[in-house]
Amino acid sequence: MFVANHLSWIDILLLSGATGTAFIAKAELRRAPLVGWLCTLNATIFVSRADRMAVTAQIAQLRDTLARDWPVTLFPEGTTGDGVTLLPFKAALLAALDPPPPGVRVQPVRIDYGPATHELAWVGDEPGQHHAARVLKRRGSFVATLHFAEPFAPADHGNRKAIATEARRRIEAL
Repeated sequence: MFVANHLSWIDILLLSGATGTAFIAKAELRRAPLVGWLCTLNATIFVSRADRMAVTAQIAQLRDTLARDWPVTLFPEGTTGDGVTLLPFKAALLAALDPPPPGVRVQPVRIDYGPATHELAWVGDEPGQHHAARVLKRRGSFVATLHFAEPFAPADHGNRKAIATEARRRIEAL
């Protein structure tokens, strides 16, 4: 399971291309034109933030995906950040690792766009279409780097909150 900071929709292209991972995404994306269809191509797990009662089923779906030996990425900040400050981690879905399916490890990842971060980060209430247009109109190139921390066994760190704390610590260290 990859656990990463989240700056932009570009993160998904980078991580998917580098690792073949599926993603956990908000349920609203399923209905988004083109994006929803693209999400279904890589076994995206859609979660409803509004339906607190659905968390148990979402955790079960995540456990099933991990048990099938398919990597999954969680952006535990729950939103995109500015690339400077790592937001607090939401640990609810990490309950899928308590206890973890056999052989599952957590791989913390820090995504970095270097000097272009402030131009590429999707911060605040900017609509998705506007952000995509702004990024695609941007002149010049940029370097995107995926920094992979040492993976760890979630069972060595206890419950979901402790797993989130350890993943966050390792991302911050990168």
